[in-house]
Amino acid sequence: MRAFVFPGQGSQAVGMGKALYDASQTAREVFGEVDEALQQNLSRLMFEGPLDELTLTENAQPAIMAVSLAVVRVLEKDAGVSLADKAAYVAGHSLGEYSALAASGALELSQTAKLLKLRGQSMQAAVPVGEGAMAALLGLDLPEAQAVAAEAAQGEVCTAANDNAPGQVVVSGHKAAVERAIEIAKGRGAKRALLLPVSAPFHCPLMQPAADKMAEALEAATILAPYVPVVANVTAAPVSNPDEIRRLLVEQVTGAVRWRESVEEMVRLGVTTFVECGAGKVLSGLVKRINRDATTVSVETPDDVEAFLKTL
Repeated sequence: MRAFVFPGQGSQAVGMGKALYDASQTAREVFGEVDEALQQNLSRLMFEGPLDELTLTENAQPAIMAVSLAVVRVLEKDAGVSLADKAAYVAGHSLGEYSALAASGALELSQTAKLLKLRGQSMQAAVPVGEGAMAALLGLDLPEAQAVAAEAAQGEVCTAANDNAPGQVVVSGHKAAVERAIEIAKGRGAKRALLLPVSAPFHCPLMQPAADKMAEALEAATILAPYVPVVANVTAAPVSNPDEIRRLLVEQVTGAVRWRESVEEMVRLGVTTFVECGAGKVLSGLVKRINRDATTVSVETPDDVEAFLKTL
């Protein structure tokens, strides 16, 4: 049984999607549709950079989604691989959940691009630059990281934001509290604890203004039942009901990304192969850390598509 999974922020790189764009008219149509929806030449930014501009949250989020959807459309249209037939579940890391929803027919592509642009802008605007931070605590499991965050808070916000894999938890909140968490974690046996190069404290209560903005936008958005169940970040459980999907996407802005539990749940449900669609191999690496027996496949380039087709 297969799950198709979709990367989140941090997977962006200059040149992403270019090989697929050059090789496939279907991919070119996806990038064109996203550019048009955003009234922005995002594909040129993706292919040529500069990296600092591509990394801006409002650009990175729709860009990463665009590459993921280009991969899915190439598989479907050019190779005749139906997601509904080949995937038992879909899931994505943070913004990747939007890619998963678009891939499974719950959200329409241009709408997904606009929602992610707004999500990026809202998340960036929610906290003044320099007031928030995120840190990776390596070598601590979730309960340990939660205890560190609680001790570090001291009246400020500091919570576990991403439970990525065993021994890899990210905390998020006020900068001073996150810096305290780094020191406390080192004292609690963390192998490493370091600030992440992000521009805002994602997936913590400080993101409430962004959650409010997204609630408004999602209320107006058309969401259909996906034809493959989506394993949600917030619950680490499959969801197919459009109202439930809408509610969880709002909660996801301030809530933790339960990636480790999501992968464990898919394995429990019978998934043995995880197909990462889009830029980079971050999720494939995390899946392997979560379950050594799982098979991972990364599909980003025309060669990757060819290799993947041979496994079907």
